[in-house]
Amino acid sequence: MEKTVESLNAEDWADALALFYRYTFVAVTRREHDEWWRDAWSIMRGEARDPRGWASLDPDAEEEERADDPAFPFVPPPTNTSSDVLLWSRRVTELPGSSAGSLLVTLATNWLDVSREWEFDRRRPEMERRARVVLSRFPSKTRFYSNVGWKGDEPDFYAQPVRSTDPLSRYDWDAGLIAVSDDEVGLFWSFDAR
Repeated sequence: MEKTVESLNAEDWADALALFYRYTFVAVTRREHDEWWRDAWSIMRGEARDPRGWASLDPDAEEEERADDPAFPFVPPPTNTSSDVLLWSRRVTELPGSSAGSLLVTLATNWLDVSREWEFDRRRPEMERRARVVLSRFPSKTRFYSNVGWKGDEPDFYAQPVRSTDPLSRYDWDAGLIAVSDDEVGLFWSFDAR
């Protein structure tokens, strides 16, 4: 049975986050601003907490860099001015909801390319199941944004691997998905820390 916004629980959510076994950051916060970037920045600065008290992923939680800079590995988020919102908004593009699942699965692969992923054909059904559970947290009118490039109106990231990004971190590249509903904002971000 597919999960819905109403039936999803903390255990299902935590299990679904096992999709992301590489260097990936996942967090959700309550949407408190009309301009959702302000909520996304609170996540990046480490100020936000999951409104449901559910699990998040933060591979840098105990790292020295985090003690010196709560936003690490993200570039320091700006102040909350309208000009900052405009500047950061140019770094992402709205993604059709129909493409969010293939992007989440792709973000969980080592090369951001499912054709290079070890035993992807065997692992694909379980990865897609977990991605559907993650996305089930967000109602049907949720808007999605990403810093990756793509071609077409409804990209399939299995057919077109991630080849370009507009990084939001201190690394050479990162790729992510932002989910924006009326009630919550979620960040799903994968980093290349080489």
